Amino acid sequence: MSTPIIVQPGQGELLSLANFEAVILASASDTSNAFTLLQTQNEPSGFGPPMHIHHDAAEAFFVLEGTYLMYLQDRQEECPPGTFVHVPRGTPHTFTVTSQGPGKKLNLFTPAAMQGFFEELAAGEAAGDVSPDDLEAISRRHHMEVVGPVPDTYL
Repeated sequence: MSTPIIVQPGQGELLSLANFEAVILASASDTSNAFTLLQTQNEPSGFGPPMHIHHDAAEAFFVLEGTYLMYLQDRQEECPPGTFVHVPRGTPHTFTVTSQGPGKKLNLFTPAAMQGFFEELAAGEAAGDVSPDDLEAISRRHHMEVVGPVPDTYL
């Protein structure tokens, strides 16, 4: 059984990645596997992951800073601060930061997922470059399928 948690500003487990940071605000163990909540931050203009699918969880985003171009299957939409996005399990999606300044958002995975992905990616980055093959293997271990590159369509 989980216990109540409070995470104050500046708290949470910081994971430093090559082009951005992830802060674990609520882990699977904190929530009895109900959800994982991360804050991703310092995502530079033009940044975005490859198009991918989560096979084990739905994902939701809440944009805190910057503007993102979200791609959901064959749909794309600009998402400024205050935008909420829900991505059902099994839905191909990605994003690109389109603002000049860095992007920052909350990422909610339900049920709990993806914490291990970010932890492995951060460990790999700390040890040296992560290759596309490494990314593919890490993704597979965490029930994520990479299905293509970030689209090059811009507003």
